[in-house]
Amino acid sequence: MVDLYELKQLAAFAELGTLSRVAEKFHLSTPSVTRSMQHLEAYFGVPLFRRGKNRIELNDTGRLAVSHAQKLLSAAEDAVRQVRAYDQRQRTIVVKSCAPAPLWELLRRLSETQPEKMVSSAICQNREVLSAWEDGSCDIAILPFPFAGAEPCMEEQLYVCVPPDHELTRKAELRFADINGFNFLLRTELGFWDTLCREKMPSSKFLVQADTAAFDELVRSSSLPCFTTDYGQHHHADYPQRVNLPLRDPEARVTFYQARRRAER
Repeated sequence: MVDLYELKQLAAFAELGTLSRVAEKFHLSTPSVTRSMQHLEAYFGVPLFRRGKNRIELNDTGRLAVSHAQKLLSAAEDAVRQVRAYDQRQRTIVVKSCAPAPLWELLRRLSETQPEKMVSSAICQNREVLSAWEDGSCDIAILPFPFAGAEPCMEEQLYVCVPPDHELTRKAELRFADINGFNFLLRTELGFWDTLCREKMPSSKFLVQADTAAFDELVRSSSLPCFTTDYGQHHHADYPQRVNLPLRDPEARVTFYQARRRAER
């Protein structure tokens, strides 16, 4: 069986040109590298070098051997990468969710029921989640509508969060049409909620914040409205100096559906 370590030395010789340089690269003695080259010649059963006084170089056969050695080494490295990736995949649950709240709930449950597993999660637009589910690249998918293999997992209601003296508090009921045109604070990674709000509020401008601390400070120090949900009020940031007004549009109350492979790898 050919020795991959010796093939690496052969490929290095083609690059570096001398046995001493190969020895230096691999932290070996020059005689040790010489023996490796002799082993390879014995394995192939043909001379790979032209040897002269104080000089050794590849012959045509040796250059062909180098070409094949490089392919073998590349294939070996690719095999190692694929086996490691497969092993990690077996120990990882891949989750794609259309919104934060159902993902947070799922992550909490997974940490309790499958603590030995790693979880790779992402909040994506609906079409990306559905595509990942259909092509098998995720183990669990969460969407705001029924799809193949899915069951309802939770509901969430969207609210407008404003200071108590904001003009929107004077409305008996609040709908997207009432808030279209108002400028809003908006978090990143809201998934389909982001898309829904932008579609329903084409005349509004959004001040988007990725940093949670910066977003919370803007909520506390400005009068700009923002969004929250019933889940967010109970499990994440709550702003006692503000009031939360439910949006009465049907689209503002969502049932999330979750599907999972029968056995997460």
